[in-house]
Amino acid sequence: MDSNTDDLKGRAKEAVGDLTDNDRLKREGKTDRASGKVKGAIDKVEEKAKDLVDDVKERMHRND
Repeated sequence: MDSNTDDLKGRAKEAVGDLTDNDRLKREGKTDRASGKVKGAIDKVEEKAKDLVDDVKERMHRND
């Protein structure tokens, strides 16, 4: 799942957990949301690394 899906799923679980007073479901929701944040951060780092590699390749081709 992507980071947004995990966040939405987590929010839903937390809300249902609050409504039903289910601590386990609330914890699962918080875990899902945290997982979404981590995935989002990893995606951003990955995208920046790809951009950097592309930039280096472009500079190397200009110097050939």
